[in-house]
Amino acid sequence: MGMEEEGGGGGVDKKITIGVCVMEKKVFSAPMGQIMDRLQAFGEFQIIHFGDKVILDDPVESWPICDCLIAFHSSGYPLEKVQAYSSLRKPFLVNDLDPQYLLHDRRKVYEHLEMYGIPVPRYACVNRKVPNQDLDYFVEDEDFVEVKGERFWKPFVEKPVNGDDHSIMIYYPSSAGGGMKELFRKVGNRSSEFHPEVRRVRREGSYIYEEFMPTGGTDVKVYTVGPEYAHAEARKSPVVDGVVMRNPDGKEVRYPVLLTPAEKQMAREVCIAFRQAVCGFDLLRSEGSSYVCDVNGWSFVKNSYKYYDDAACVLRKMFLDAKAPHLSSTVPPILPWKVNEPLLSNEGLTRQGSGIIGTFGQSEELRCVIAVVRHGDRTPKQKVKLKVTEEKLLNLMLKYNGGKPRAETKLKSAVELQDLLDATRMLIPRTGPGESDSDAEDLEHADKLRQVKAVLEEGGHFSGIYRKVQLKPLKWDKVTKSDGEGEEERPVEALMVLKYGGVLTHAGRKQAEELGRYFRNNMYPGEGTGLLRLHSTYRHDLKIYSSDEGRVQMSAAAFAKGLLDLEGQLTPILVSLVSKDSSMLDGLDTASTEMEEAKTQLNEIITAGTKLVHDYVSSELPWMIDGAGLPPHADEHLPELIKLAKKVTEQVRLLAKDEDEDEPSASDLAPPYDQAKALGKSNIDIGRIAAGLPCGSEGFLLMYARWKKLERDLYNERRDRFDITQIPDVYDSCKYDLLHNSHLGLKGLDELFKVAQLLADGVIPNEYGINPQQKLKIGSKIARRLLGKILIDLRNTREEAMSVAELKNSQDQVSVSLYSSRKEDRYSQPKLYIKSDELRRPTIGENKDEDEDKETKYRLDPKYANVMTPERHVRTRLYFTSESHIHSLMNVLRYCNLDESLQGEESLVCQSALERLCKTKELDYMSYIVLRLFENTEESLEDPERFRIELTCSRGADLSPLEKKDEEAKSLLREHTLPIMGPERLQEVGSYLTLETMEKMIRPFAMPAEDFPPPSIPAGFSGYFSKSAAVLERLVKLWPFNKN
Repeated sequence: MGMEEEGGGGGVDKKITIGVCVMEKKVFSAPMGQIMDRLQAFGEFQIIHFGDKVILDDPVESWPICDCLIAFHSSGYPLEKVQAYSSLRKPFLVNDLDPQYLLHDRRKVYEHLEMYGIPVPRYACVNRKVPNQDLDYFVEDEDFVEVKGERFWKPFVEKPVNGDDHSIMIYYPSSAGGGMKELFRKVGNRSSEFHPEVRRVRREGSYIYEEFMPTGGTDVKVYTVGPEYAHAEARKSPVVDGVVMRNPDGKEVRYPVLLTPAEKQMAREVCIAFRQAVCGFDLLRSEGSSYVCDVNGWSFVKNSYKYYDDAACVLRKMFLDAKAPHLSSTVPPILPWKVNEPLLSNEGLTRQGSGIIGTFGQSEELRCVIAVVRHGDRTPKQKVKLKVTEEKLLNLMLKYNGGKPRAETKLKSAVELQDLLDATRMLIPRTGPGESDSDAEDLEHADKLRQVKAVLEEGGHFSGIYRKVQLKPLKWDKVTKSDGEGEEERPVEALMVLKYGGVLTHAGRKQAEELGRYFRNNMYPGEGTGLLRLHSTYRHDLKIYSSDEGRVQMSAAAFAKGLLDLEGQLTPILVSLVSKDSSMLDGLDTASTEMEEAKTQLNEIITAGTKLVHDYVSSELPWMIDGAGLPPHADEHLPELIKLAKKVTEQVRLLAKDEDEDEPSASDLAPPYDQAKALGKSNIDIGRIAAGLPCGSEGFLLMYARWKKLERDLYNERRDRFDITQIPDVYDSCKYDLLHNSHLGLKGLDELFKVAQLLADGVIPNEYGINPQQKLKIGSKIARRLLGKILIDLRNTREEAMSVAELKNSQDQVSVSLYSSRKEDRYSQPKLYIKSDELRRPTIGENKDEDEDKETKYRLDPKYANVMTPERHVRTRLYFTSESHIHSLMNVLRYCNLDESLQGEESLVCQSALERLCKTKELDYMSYIVLRLFENTEESLEDPERFRIELTCSRGADLSPLEKKDEEAKSLLREHTLPIMGPERLQEVGSYLTLETMEKMIRPFAMPAEDFPPPSIPAGFSGYFSKSAAVLERLVKLWPFNKN
């Protein structure tokens, strides 16, 4: 016989017997014990534990007889035997037994969910009868799998169909660096492992393939106790870096969160569909919608005393309704157990002044952080152009453009680039450079083909972020069709353009990660590392956007790694947390004509050899003149620039020649450079440096090609003409080689850097407009969409803060009246019911925010949160982009008051900051502009001074180590990295820029909100304070414990 436990004295003559027919390992778990103890304390139940011996060895006829049965499957559990007992004794079952078979097969779980209309991710099944069975309906390509004609692009998820097999894989696209992440049951401190080299899917069994859902790095686990009660917890998703967040007691950190009405309905339906009253399931929240991706059956929440109270109350009601409906199931006003709950952990006060522009009192709280950040240190961007007539290359173009003779082709995937490499290898002449009698043009063509081959071979294999080839047909001939009937057009010459380089370096990754860490510790005053706590409690609403460029995406991922204290490779972080938005953060097409005009004027100013317009303005406002920042008599520096560039190029040519002649070269001594592995590294390849090779993946041949092209493009000897647009590229190459290749000891590089820097400091800012009016015009065109999005972010934050304040006021009034009516009730009561108005399914778009990025307001559940300020909420929006957008945004901020519509207004940037910016020649790698919005809760809701904006910026990487020769500079050069400058104020200390003024000054240059996808309802909470006072009062009256 099983053990019996008597309850305390109760008001019921015959106690209801509850049989616990569960394996002992589960019975003795802490949550089970806590809940059973509470049920016991009501005094209405007698609890009988069957025990393993009874369950496994005894016949069911001799098992204890009970009114209600708790029975659920775990490893080694004889489910059929328990079904036989249930048929014999017919107890009330908390969880039905038949559906528990479904939970072992993920296919059946998904079919069942779909049958009940519960949203699941898009998926398809691959069923194999034997391992490695070839299936005609399953196709695997480099970046997708296809099941019965349905295509799943990477990233996708691969799950074994066996529900007890927890080895789940995520495969990443080659554009993000490729590789696979394996998720598994927690082992120590890890729940996943990244394998950069694994690209092919498993074939040894049957699998489900499903679309990867971007969830912002958080998973939600939902626990039902009956169809009317659901408790949800968020935890860090294993997808991000696989490190389990644990509290000081070593338990995994999870935070209770509020479910939206639609999610509550899903919880109810899961519970009913599987006939499991106590049921856990996994929820994916992605782009404004929610999906169920796994159903686990019987599960209890760990370490939540309030949940234990609730679960005991709900189970009590369930048992009484089933076996003693005549008894009242009203919860007594004081719950009959006294558990000393652990004290709330004090999170530290979160009210603060801003600290950067002076403090505005203790009533000011940070509400929003918006940062626009330039990518980190990169290799120089390169381009090779050559006209090709070779049959092999023309055929390749036709192969990938669908056989259209006039269509251009882009080659980017590994398969396409491998094809091109194979063709190029066959076309390169056998003789070495300079050995044949061919004319100079043929030699140049052969050199360019060698360069193409070297670029394609660089890095050992293709990870597709960094190399792309365009083939554009130029000339055509008529040829006889292959079947001999009639003629067809065929290309006979094409232009090949290979773009490469511009790769984020190890230093760039390090800079981005360190800046993320700096933000974590300095941009959220009063939080310290509490930003992590804010983030994981859904009180930090973070979105990260990036342009389409690989270096920008990887900078964003490395920054996120530092900001959120993540570990491991960047690829999974990139795919989980970074959204691409090229329309907002890429491209200069919108202002190309104006920029060409600026470059033409700039060329005139430089080559004319004089400075334009010197009047009284120049001493007072030096930035107002045309071509501000250019050195006097800039043209006199150009011949020196050419002379020094030739000197450096010649030295690199000799190094490349040596490399070409020594076949078993130094490069064979160093291990081959692996781009995929490098993506996760932030340190130098010491082996290559020691072998006297260039840093990174560049060989001497490519280094020579880079310098040769610069020397040729900078000055056309035949026409005696300088091309000043090449100056930034010369400066870029000098800066790169000084930092990364100082060990090669190139003579004259230092002098070249100084001349190039002097000229580039004048040229680069003027390419975006040679005077403030033109800068404003170009800047507003390039950054128009980004400015519009920033205004939407600020508006949404303000509206949300206002709705919290209004509803908090009304809730405080309700609380006062409640308090007076029920002073005697000292206990927080369980959330037992979900009212039907909350269950209403949202109509299309109802859960959407008016922000165009499909934001849903997810919130911490304040009743269950071990957190001091559950309603506190900070929005962070990070935009990673390139130099053009940083310059454009900065130009709009400082010159917006020059627009006709804003005549007479002061600039958003103060006079001293304008002077500093005029002297700041470069917004270097990792330069950033930050807007922080503060709310002063003491001011009335109508007062414009309630919301204050603070503007800061940083010039990014500090170049002084390249200019100084002290010990600190030497150690930085050994690391190949430059420190990032701290933020500088754009406003006077103590000045007060209201959000209202900021909006007025920016709006003329921003894309209007109505041009973004249309809004639905005003942005508010679908959570904590979303009930008006009237609704709150109605809910209070409905709760059964308040009927006295």
